[in-house]
Amino acid sequence: MSWILLILAGLFEIGFTTYLKLSDTFSKPWPTLGFIVCAGISFWLLMQATRDIPLGTAYAVWTGIGVLGTVIIGIVVFNDPLSPLRLLFLVLLIGAIVGLKAVS
Repeated sequence: MSWILLILAGLFEIGFTTYLKLSDTFSKPWPTLGFIVCAGISFWLLMQATRDIPLGTAYAVWTGIGVLGTVIIGIVVFNDPLSPLRLLFLVLLIGAIVGLKAVS
């Protein structure tokens, strides 16, 4: 169950980073509210997950999911560039997340 909570925490991290961009430095109220809600839920879920998952592992997986998802959102929604090297490092990041899960 803790791994499910951790994955959900990572997904809400993607939400809060996306809303952070959409908020335009907190000048737009609805995206700012989305940021606050997603950030609160994400941190709460991370806190719950660390009851059973070692802190270092949980934090690394949480940030990894957030980074991976945020990069994908950036590419798909905000037209961020995608280069072969960027793609390589995203694949390595996925491997690191899976590896941390495997050894925990």
